[in-house]
Amino acid sequence: MDLDQLAALRTPEGSAALTAAAGLAGGDPLAAASALRAAGVPPTLAAAALTQVELRHRAVGKFGPAAAGMFLTRAGLEQATRRVVADRRAARLRDAGVRTLADLGCGLGADALAAARAGIRVYGVEADPVTAAMAAANAAAAGLAELFTVECGDATTFDVSRVDGVFCDPARRRAGTGRRIFDPRAYSPPWDFVTGLAERVPRTVVKVAPGLDHALIPVGAEAEWVGVDGDLVEAALWCGDLAEVPRRATLYRQGAGGDEARRHQLTGSGAAEAPVGPARRYLYDPDPAVVRAHLVAELAGELDATLADPSIAYLYADRPTRTPYARCLEVTDVLPFSLKRLRALLRDRRVGRVEILKRGSALTPEQLRRDLRLTGDAAASLVLTRVAGAPTVLICQPVD
Repeated sequence: MDLDQLAALRTPEGSAALTAAAGLAGGDPLAAASALRAAGVPPTLAAAALTQVELRHRAVGKFGPAAAGMFLTRAGLEQATRRVVADRRAARLRDAGVRTLADLGCGLGADALAAARAGIRVYGVEADPVTAAMAAANAAAAGLAELFTVECGDATTFDVSRVDGVFCDPARRRAGTGRRIFDPRAYSPPWDFVTGLAERVPRTVVKVAPGLDHALIPVGAEAEWVGVDGDLVEAALWCGDLAEVPRRATLYRQGAGGDEARRHQLTGSGAAEAPVGPARRYLYDPDPAVVRAHLVAELAGELDATLADPSIAYLYADRPTRTPYARCLEVTDVLPFSLKRLRALLRDRRVGRVEILKRGSALTPEQLRRDLRLTGDAAASLVLTRVAGAPTVLICQPVD
């Protein structure tokens, strides 16, 4: 999409095209395009409207009902913060005394809109002209244009002395190709600029990829990993005055029927080591946010659990304990890995459906599933791992 197409979508004719495209959503795309053109919508406008409707449908999982009025790009939507996460971050900034915020690399405006909803005055900076225009349009659509303004420009030139807080979400995809950037030193703005913000503004938050190397975490910063319904979605560095603990895993669990998500937080040093012991009756598979935050030892303490191998983040305990931080499985069999023996045992028990979990195993679950040649109507969970350094398979049943 270009600026002219965005401008066209914001006209009365564009609004009518979006409404008509929404009514055709879910059907054949070619038929929908033909129907819009038959109704007198110019081809370029029809294509833009259909793309926006598709993106808005995909965005509901992140933004809820507000997605219906937003302007989006595919890359921007993928990197945008989920509303439940952005709202919590905004509340934490507000509670820390932030009243004016620079959002450097604001993208489509998800975090800036959350801060504005929390009553914070936000100055957004975005390098891409189309994305910047979309962020401004999203602020207008949300009725927050007075609290969130956007300028198109270089984030590194923004005068941060104008604000008392900074949020920076550096671009982690290459312009033009959309390919992920895994080396933070190749982010835009550059990593040294990003990490230097905290020296200029004591209340600085940086959103980073969940796979960030712990060695790159600035000294004194709080590193938070965020999970939503079992998916690891992002990490953030809370710098300067905002740092409260060394490491934090924050999990959001959506309630049944669309209830408000519940938030759970596990904190610790990130340097503790869990005790090691034998495999026991119950296995806990920690949430990815807990694992990435290096808080498995803290979780082990809560569950009175141990590791069966010091390098693998499966925990074992003698009794099941309800926890939001891990999934619990009951271990029925612990076997040295042998395809022949495993296949025979599953055949005898008429196991025809398995889920396969793995940590510390070179086996490919898809290949193993084919090699097992399963038949039967029973189900089981297979855990491929190591126990005391030895390749091991555990046959399990989920614990509710």
